[in-house]
Amino acid sequence: MIDDAPEGIRDLLQALRAEPFRVSLATSAAHGYQRAQVLSPDLVLLDVRMPGMDGFTLCRLLQELQPGRDMPVLFLTSAASEEERLAGLSQGAVDYILKSCSPAELLARVRIHLRLTRRGTLEDAPHDMPMGRDEVVLRAAMRYIGQRLADSLSLDVIAEAVGTYDKRLSAIFRQRVGTTVFGWIREERLRKSRELLTTTTLGMQDIALEIGFSSAANFATAFRERLGVTPGEYRKAASEDATRDATTARA
Repeated sequence: MIDDAPEGIRDLLQALRAEPFRVSLATSAAHGYQRAQVLSPDLVLLDVRMPGMDGFTLCRLLQELQPGRDMPVLFLTSAASEEERLAGLSQGAVDYILKSCSPAELLARVRIHLRLTRRGTLEDAPHDMPMGRDEVVLRAAMRYIGQRLADSLSLDVIAEAVGTYDKRLSAIFRQRVGTTVFGWIREERLRKSRELLTTTTLGMQDIALEIGFSSAANFATAFRERLGVTPGEYRKAASEDATRDATTARA
C-alpha cells in the first residue's frame, strides 16, 4: 500500500493486516517505488493525490518495473471525480476504489485481483530481473508518448509524467536510444504513419492529424525526407507487395 496519509484509512489497513497477507506500507511515491522494486509485490494499492509524485505518475513507472510480470495496481483514493477515475484506469490500473468503501468491499476486490493474477501467471516463464530506474523511466516515457502522438507535448510535461525532470529525461534518451526525446518522437510518428498507411484506408490528412502533424503537406515533407518516397508512393508499393505475396502463396 502506498499512501501519504495512512491514518485516514486505518480501518482498511487493519482489515488487510487481519488477512493472511504480507502488507507493506509506504508513505510517499518515491518510497513506494523503492519498496515495489525490492519486494516485487503481488498487488499494489495506490493513492492518487500525493506530494512530489502523484499516483498516476507512479502507476506508469510500476508498469515498466518488471517486464513480463503481472503486478496489478489498484487505486485506493478519495479522488472521486469522473475525470480522475477515468484517468486512473487509462494509466493501466485494474481497479479504482474509493476510500469510502467498506473493509469488506476492499478485501473482496483485492482477493479477486490476486486470484486473476495467479491464474494468469501459473504457466508463465520465469520473470525477468527488475530493470534499473533509467530503463523504467525510458520505457514509461516511450509508452506515454506513444499513446499521445497526436498531442503537442513539451519536454517538461513528458518528464513530469514519468517522475523525472527535463534534463534527466534528455540524458536518458541520449544515453540509451542515441537521440533526443523529440528525435525519438519524430521517428515514432513516422513509424506509426507507415503502419497506418499499410493497415488502414485513412486519408493523408487523417493520418497526419493522428500522428501529430498539422497538415498532410507537413507530413508528406517529413515522410519523404526520411524515407525518400511520398506517403502515397509508400502505400502503393506496400499494396503491390501484398498482392504479389498473396498471388505467390496461392500458386
